[in-house]
Amino acid sequence: MRLEWLEDILAVAETGSFSEAAERRHLTQSAFSRRIRHIEEYLGIELFDRSRKPVQLRDTLLEQREPIAELARQLRQLTEDLRHGDRVAGNRIVLASQHSLTASLTPKLVRRLEASHVNIHVRLRSANLDGCYAMLLSRSADVAIVYFLADEGIEAQPDYIETAEIGYDRLIPVAGTQIVRRLNDATDAPLPLIAYPGEVFFGRVLDRAILPAVRAYRTVAPKVETALTHAALELASEGIGIAWVPMSLAAARLDEGRIADLSDRLPGCRLGVAALRIRGTPSPAAASVWAQLMAERCSMQPSHPDAPGEGREAQR
Repeated sequence: MRLEWLEDILAVAETGSFSEAAERRHLTQSAFSRRIRHIEEYLGIELFDRSRKPVQLRDTLLEQREPIAELARQLRQLTEDLRHGDRVAGNRIVLASQHSLTASLTPKLVRRLEASHVNIHVRLRSANLDGCYAMLLSRSADVAIVYFLADEGIEAQPDYIETAEIGYDRLIPVAGTQIVRRLNDATDAPLPLIAYPGEVFFGRVLDRAILPAVRAYRTVAPKVETALTHAALELASEGIGIAWVPMSLAAARLDEGRIADLSDRLPGCRLGVAALRIRGTPSPAAASVWAQLMAERCSMQPSHPDAPGEGREAQR
C-alpha cells in the first residue's frame, strides 16, 4: 500500500464525501474517484458503501481505520526522517517561509546564504504561518522564516523551539490611483477594503492593530477577501480597494507608481521577521546557516526608502 492511498482512504473516512475528500487531496472528483476504484481493485474489495449519504465505511474498513491512520502516520514520519537524514548527510537545508516573505525578503536571504556557503543547496518551501510551524514540527523544514507583530514581540514558543528576530518590515495601506482620487473627492465615503480571513496571520493583525483605529473615524466596506498578500496587492493595483501589505512586497509597485502609499492618512504597523528552529543537533549545513542568521540579525528589511521605522504619521 502506498502512503497516498492510505491518505485517500482516510480523507473519505473523515469527510464522508468523495467531493470533499477530493478537494482535500487537491484532485478533481473524477480523478479521485478513479483512484479510489483503483485501490479497491488492487485490494479486491469495496471499501465504501456508496449507497448511503454520507458515504459509509464498510465493516472491514471500519475495523481497520485506526491501524490505517497509525500506519499513515508512521509512513509520513519515516519519509520525513529519511529526508532529514539525507539533509544531514548532504550539504542541504530546507527553509519554510511565510508566503508574503517568499515573495519579498526571503529570496535576498537565500542569495546571501548561497554566497556565503558555496556548496550549500537550499530548498525553499512556502506556506502560511500555520503551515510553516507544521513543517518545522514535522522536521520537514530545518528553519522557518515568519512574520510577527513587532509591538507584541515574538509569540511565546515551547522550550524545544528556538527563536530569533532577524529583521523588520512594515504593514502599510496601499491603493491604486483610482481609489486615491475617490478618497480625495469623498473624504467621508466608506473605505473599500481588501480583507484577509480572520484565521490567517494578516487577518489577525488587521483585526487587532489596524481596523479598530480606522473604524474610530471612518467606516469600512469590505470588497474582496483573500488569504494571500500578493493577491491583495494585485487587487489594490487594479483599483478594487485598499490593501494592507508588507512594505517589502509593495516596494516595486510603489517605485513604479502603480500604487500609492496611504500611510499619510491611514495607520500601519511594524512587523518583525523571525527565524525558528527545533532545538537539538542540527545538520552541519543547518547549524552553519543558523549561525549566519544570528550574525546578520536585522539585515532583512524592506528596500523602499521609507523603511524601516514608523513611516508617516497616520491622521487619526
